Amino acid sequence: MAGYSFPESFKWGAATAAYQIEGAANEDGRKPSIWDNFCRWPGKVFDGHSGDVACDHYHRYAEDIGIMKQLGLQAYRFSFSWPRIMPDGTGSVNEKGLDFYDRLIDGLLEAGIEPWGTLFHWDLPMALHERGGWLNPEIRHWFADYARAVSDRYSDRVKNFMTINEPQVIIAFGYADGKFAPGLQLPLPQCIQTVHNLLLAHGEGVRAIREAARGPVRVGHAAQYMPSLPNSESAEDISAARQATFATCKAEGPLDTAKMMWSFALYHDPMLLGSYPADFMSRCGHMLPKIHAGDMETISEPMDFLGINIYWGEPVRATAEGPQVVPYAPGCPRNSFGWAVTPEALYWGGRFCQERYGKKDIYITENGCPVTDWPTADGKVHDPMRIDYLDSYLCGVRRGIQEGIPFKGYFCWSLMDNFEWAAGYSQRFGIVYVDYATGKRTIKDSGHWYADLIKNNGATLS
Repeated sequence: MAGYSFPESFKWGAATAAYQIEGAANEDGRKPSIWDNFCRWPGKVFDGHSGDVACDHYHRYAEDIGIMKQLGLQAYRFSFSWPRIMPDGTGSVNEKGLDFYDRLIDGLLEAGIEPWGTLFHWDLPMALHERGGWLNPEIRHWFADYARAVSDRYSDRVKNFMTINEPQVIIAFGYADGKFAPGLQLPLPQCIQTVHNLLLAHGEGVRAIREAARGPVRVGHAAQYMPSLPNSESAEDISAARQATFATCKAEGPLDTAKMMWSFALYHDPMLLGSYPADFMSRCGHMLPKIHAGDMETISEPMDFLGINIYWGEPVRATAEGPQVVPYAPGCPRNSFGWAVTPEALYWGGRFCQERYGKKDIYITENGCPVTDWPTADGKVHDPMRIDYLDSYLCGVRRGIQEGIPFKGYFCWSLMDNFEWAAGYSQRFGIVYVDYATGKRTIKDSGHWYADLIKNNGATLS
């Protein structure tokens, strides 16, 4: 299928997040987020790393835009820093923080690159955490006020917004098992409370963006998504994989709080269908907080597109007892994080979304591969395994487009190596290498490969 060109309207981009690249943690009025605090807990982050400096993008954004232009990016997905824009989480805005994003957005537009803004990529202002964070029902209003301020300032230039990045990670890692900020380990009823509060905040955020917009905008959401994959393309295995992809909990037996919080349908059925999944309601509906009139309508405020972040999937086969996970083969390809390499994940993830939620525009808002790489004697960074990963996964997007799945764009994770949350700087996802000691950027072989792919609109895929 080499030589196939993607639709002319297909968007080729790359993605980052504020806390992972910006640095300048204590500059120009920014106040701490839950991640600033979490990084100072002994043993929580690899080698005690933090995002205090990160890639110093706050000061080097112009250089980074130049690299994006050199790569030929058509779009750039970044996140706004809530504690930089509203240092106390609510109330007055920080003009110096707003100015930074003005400079970034204007620089992107001057370079011919579309800015795609995510409102929240995990860096909750510490001041709001001290008021309960996602456990406090008032967060729906806090988030709406923040969304309104962002939209009012930037919607004349930013036309594509996402509300919240990966709610599953926020709740499962942050509130259920404590691996990520804010590091809590709450029982299931309280985790369900945070889910409901987050969904209401998302819906209020969608409304606030549109109400404050200074021109036409599109609003979506970026979801963590680990689809189940059919072990074969038999109708039975496909059906089993579909069922497993959208399951939230077992029909009987003990419930695993953290595992439930990872469920895709737990968040996206309310957002996109206006109701919680039936299997969740049958076992856990009594744990939901009181649902007031209009709440589900708020949560399911219509979105213009769905963003999905996919890195790998889990094979499943049909059995008489229901879907059964198939263990990965011994020695199967794995990246430096240990995640299995499953190129078919983008295709099946998109297909299952379309089947369940309708023909809504789908963007791959994150997909990429951590690889152990470094500059070699020739001064270059050779990362052939990342190239193979990106090529093989994008072949799944191509297949989906040819079968009518509404894939509209792809954002490689990540533009540059960065602070990888609890893994600190031990993992490198970038198509641009960052020397953290000096800040020097080097486009990797994968970056040059991606630039060529964009130039040829996907025709150089295998």
